Amino acid sequence: MSKRPIVVITDFVAGGLETERRILGEIADLVALDACGEDEILDKIADADAIMMYHTVSISEKTISRLKQCKLIVRCGVGYDNVDWRLARKHGIDVCNVPDYGTEEVADSAIGMMLTLTRGIHQLNSRLREKKGEWLYKQVYPVWRLRGRVFGIIGLGRIGSAAALRAKALGMDVIFYDPYAPDGRDKALGVRRVEGLDELLAQAHVVSPHCPLTPETYHIIGKDQIAKMPKGSFLVNTSRGGVVDVTAIPDALASGQLAGAGIDVLEIEPPNDDHPLIAAWRDPNHPAYDRLVVNPHSAFYCEEGMQEMRSKGAEACRRALLGLPQRNVVN
Repeated sequence: MSKRPIVVITDFVAGGLETERRILGEIADLVALDACGEDEILDKIADADAIMMYHTVSISEKTISRLKQCKLIVRCGVGYDNVDWRLARKHGIDVCNVPDYGTEEVADSAIGMMLTLTRGIHQLNSRLREKKGEWLYKQVYPVWRLRGRVFGIIGLGRIGSAAALRAKALGMDVIFYDPYAPDGRDKALGVRRVEGLDELLAQAHVVSPHCPLTPETYHIIGKDQIAKMPKGSFLVNTSRGGVVDVTAIPDALASGQLAGAGIDVLEIEPPNDDHPLIAAWRDPNHPAYDRLVVNPHSAFYCEEGMQEMRSKGAEACRRALLGLPQRNVVN
C-alpha cells in the first residue's frame, strides 16, 4: 500500500482543522506545526508533499533544500515575499498564493482608516478621553470636505481597485500610479492614471499603497516621498510593512506635513517597544498619540475571509496532489 501524501500547515492555523480536513482528508494526512519562525519547521518538513504557509513563517533555502517530494507551496494570503519562489522553481516546486480572499476587507480597512483620520474621529476621541482641550470640534481644525479631494492609490490590482471604487463612492477624485496596470483599467473604473509616483504624491490628499512588496516597492514611501505630499495630507498603509518606511512618520506628524497616518502592517511584527513609530504612538506628549492609528496586521480579517483563505489554500493543495492544473502560480 502506498503512503498517503502529507500536507504540512506551517503556522497560524493549529487546532480545529475542519476546513482543511473537509477538502483534503480523503486524500492526505494533515500536520499543523503552529510555528513562529522558519527554524521551528526545519526538522518537520522533509516529507511534505504540499505546504500551506501564512505570514508568521518564512521559507528560504534552509527549508527548500530539505524538501524531498514537495509539489506545491501555497502562501495562504496575497503577498508572497516570505517565500523564496525563485529557488522553489529551480527545485520544480510550484508556489501559488490566494490573491482574492481579503480583497473587500483590506479595501474597507483602508477606507475606514482614511475616514477616521480625515474626519478627525480618532483625534477627537483620543484627546477627549485624555481630558485634553475643549469639548469642541475646533480641536481638529481644519477638517476639509472629502468630496473632490484626491485619493492616491499606488498599485491598482484587486485591492487597489476595490479601494478606488469605495473612494469614488465618497465623491473623491481617485488617481493611481501603477506602471503594470493595463491600458483601459482607468476607464473601466472611472479613475485617473498618473505616469509617475511624484505626480501622484503632489496631488494626493490621501495616499494609500496597495502594491506587493518587491525590491521595486520596498520603502517606495519614505521621508523624501512624504515631503512631496501636500502639507496636512494623510498616509494609510494596509499593503505590506516594507512598502512604507514608517520611521519617517513621527517627524512628519510632528511637523504637520502629515495630518494623520494609519498603519496596519509593519516590517517586523510584533514590533519592539523601542521602535520609533511605536514609541511616538505611545507617547502622550507626541502628536502621533492623537493622530496615528496602528493596527496589528488585521485589515485582512473577517470570519468569511478566514474561511476563504484556508479553503482556497487547501483546494490548491488538493489540485497539486491530484495532478490537476494549478491556479494563481506566481513562479
